[in-house]
Amino acid sequence: MRNAGSDAVVLPKPIVGRGKTVFAALQKRRTDRSIGDRKLSLQMLSNLLWSACGINRSKGPFGIPGSTAASASNSREIDLYVALEEGTYRYEPGPHSLTLVTNEDLRALAIGKGQGKAGAQAAVRLIFVVDIDKFSKAGFQEPGLNDPEVQKSYYFVDTGIIAGNIYLFAASQGLATWFHNCDKAALWAKLKLRSDQRVLFGQTVGFLQKS
Repeated sequence: MRNAGSDAVVLPKPIVGRGKTVFAALQKRRTDRSIGDRKLSLQMLSNLLWSACGINRSKGPFGIPGSTAASASNSREIDLYVALEEGTYRYEPGPHSLTLVTNEDLRALAIGKGQGKAGAQAAVRLIFVVDIDKFSKAGFQEPGLNDPEVQKSYYFVDTGIIAGNIYLFAASQGLATWFHNCDKAALWAKLKLRSDQRVLFGQTVGFLQKS
């Protein structure tokens, strides 16, 4: 999947306008753990990630590019990691690309212990990581951005907004998805995160498993 001689994957331009309407997607929105191992095409993965938290306008709040997912003072503090069979990547919304983080398949860690093996072979598992340092670079420096408890409320809400986008995208495209816990400590080490980065949750996305 990677570009020759590079650790980056330039994703194809997202294609909008295909799939169910918003109302139809809301009718179909559900959690489904019966997710099979059929791979998503690169175009489908591109559309998924852009829908989750991609850049949808050059000028958003405070003159910073705007995203499909709202965030506190447009800080965009949630990073989305993409765990695939061939390796684990970080999604870069600006260039709409993937950066290789490790060649390891971390899908098994992107689900919490004791949650069973549902969706264990799903092609894509997303990992939500908050980068606390991004609050200091937000477009509007309101006091809550420096308060640890307020920060926590912000990044949990912002995670939920992205997860909701993924649920609607999945419903519109006939995909299944499941938002869940993950092995935070193991993923923090494997992803080589800094002390001000924290692993929050995982979300599995794929095609329904054939019965």
